[in-house]
Amino acid sequence: MSTRRRAREIVLQLLYEADVNDPRSDESAKQFIRSRLQGRKALTEFAYKLLMGTLEHRDDVDAHLSKLASHWTLPRMAVTDRNVLRLGGYEILFGDTPGRVAVNEAIVLAKRYGDKNSPRFVNGVLDRLYKELEAKQSKS
Repeated sequence: MSTRRRAREIVLQLLYEADVNDPRSDESAKQFIRSRLQGRKALTEFAYKLLMGTLEHRDDVDAHLSKLASHWTLPRMAVTDRNVLRLGGYEILFGDTPGRVAVNEAIVLAKRYGDKNSPRFVNGVLDRLYKELEAKQSKS
């Protein structure tokens, strides 16, 4: 398994937790990430940046996702799917990860942690987000 993929899995765990409970303190989250990634500094920083960025931009990402997830409201989505979409949406809109890679990584997370329909659902929403952003960037 790619080490960045493992970092994304850990971030997904923390996003899920923050969605259903009060979020951890920043230091507790960083400690959790560090312990799960066995102290690997660069990966810990990557995962922490993903987590904090996704939480910081959650309202923005949610607004985009709400427009693109036809017939689905965010509260109606499975918690796992919603947080895979948030993570992928953050990476597409605000992250350094190429959009195609962000979509593919989100699909892998959906396959692993969602139900049988999750990968197709996540792919559909994030692909639309990626193409919408690409179209806006090509116009400017």
